[in-house]
Amino acid sequence: MRLSRRQFLKKTGCLAASLVSPLFFTPSVRGQLLKRGLIKIKRSPYFKSLENKKIMCTLCPRYCVVEDGKRGYCEVRENRGGIYYSLVYGNPCAVHIDPIEKKPFFHVLPSSKAFSLATAGCNFDCKFCQNWEISQARPEETFNYDMPPERVIELAKEFGCLSIASTYVEPMIFYEYMYDIGRLAYKEDILNICHSNGFVNPGPLRALCKYLDAACIDLKAFSEGFYRDITEGRLSPVLETLKILKEEGVHTEIVNLVIPTKNDDLNMIKEMVNWIKKELGPDVPLHFTRFYPQYKLKNLPPTPVETLERAREIGLSEGLKYVYIGNVPGHPGENTYCPNCHKLIIWRLGYRIQELKLNEGRCAYCGYPIPGIWSIEKSKREARRLKKASTKRVEGMPKMGSRIRPVRNAPMAEPIKSVP
Repeated sequence: MRLSRRQFLKKTGCLAASLVSPLFFTPSVRGQLLKRGLIKIKRSPYFKSLENKKIMCTLCPRYCVVEDGKRGYCEVRENRGGIYYSLVYGNPCAVHIDPIEKKPFFHVLPSSKAFSLATAGCNFDCKFCQNWEISQARPEETFNYDMPPERVIELAKEFGCLSIASTYVEPMIFYEYMYDIGRLAYKEDILNICHSNGFVNPGPLRALCKYLDAACIDLKAFSEGFYRDITEGRLSPVLETLKILKEEGVHTEIVNLVIPTKNDDLNMIKEMVNWIKKELGPDVPLHFTRFYPQYKLKNLPPTPVETLERAREIGLSEGLKYVYIGNVPGHPGENTYCPNCHKLIIWRLGYRIQELKLNEGRCAYCGYPIPGIWSIEKSKREARRLKKASTKRVEGMPKMGSRIRPVRNAPMAEPIKSVP
C-alpha cells in the first residue's frame, strides 16, 4: 500500500532528520533530549482579526484565512480562539554546525562556522526539496529540541560559531523565533543570517532587517509558471523581497538551482541575470547550483555541468561580477576572482577554503574592494544603521491565494512570552 507524505512522516516521526545533528551527542546537549510534539507556542504579531473568530495571516503573501482551531498553509501557525499562534517557537527539529559556505554564503566570514537550525514546516511545497521530511511535516510529527533563543546564543558561543543560520526549511515560518534570536545575537556580536525562499510580506521583512545581517535567497526560476507548478508559490513577491533587502542594506546572495527541462532555458536565465543587474546591481553574488534527483523529481537527471557553465558565462558576460557554480566540488566556478585584476582571491574546494587572498575586504593583489561581510566588527558597524526599525509603510494587499492545505485541530502547547 502506498503511503501519503503525511502518513509516512507519522510512521517515521522524522527521527533520522533529527538524530543526525552533531549536537545531539555533545555533553552540552546530551541531557537536552528530543521531544516529540509541540513544546511552546508564541502569539504571532502578523494577523488580522475577522468575523466568527477567523483570522487572516499577514506574514506571507498567501494571506491564509484560517478558522478557529485550524492552521494555515505552512502547518505551523494555528488560530486559537481568534488569536494566531506560532507552534514552533523555540522548537527546532534540526540543529547542526555547518561551514558557512554550505548555506551557501561565499562573501560572509569565509571558513567560519554557522550554528544552523530549522523547525518543521514551510510555506512552499517544492517538488525538488531535499529536506522534505521536515519541510512538509507538522511540528507534532517531528522530534524537537526545547531550545529558546537564549540557549541558541549560548550554544553558538560554546561551539565557536560566528553566525546563527535559520535554514533547511523556509525560516519565515518561524519568524518570531528567528527575530528574537537576532535581537540577542546582535548584542553578542554574532551574525544573524538566513537562507530563505523570499516569500514574505514587506512589513515583516523590513522589521526583521533590523536584526538580519545576511540573507541567501532562492530565486528558483524567472517564471511565474515555474513557481506555480513546481513550488506552489509566486515569483513577484520574491523579487520584491530582493529589492527590499537591498534598500535595507542587508548583504544578499542569490541561489538558482538549475533543473533540467524545468528552469534551464538560457534565455530565461539571461532575463533573470539582467533583472538582477538592473535592480540589485552587479556586485550581488549569484550561485548556479547543480540539481540532483530529489523528492517528486526523481525522474529527472542531474544538471549537466555544461549547463551550469553556460549559465555562469551568461552571468559574467552580462556584467555580474561574482557568479558561482555550486554542488560541483573542485570546479573553478566555486572560486572568487577579483573583477579588477582577475586573480584568484578565494580558492574553495567544496565547503573548505584552501586559500584566502583578502586584506580587510580588498583584493590582496590590487586593493580592489570586494563586497561582503569579512569581519564581525564591520558587520556590526553597518548593522547599527538599522537600530531604528524601518518606518516605511506598505499599502495594499495582494489577492488571497486559494491553495490552502487541509487543516486540523492540534494538541495544546504552553504559550511563551517575548524575549526581553
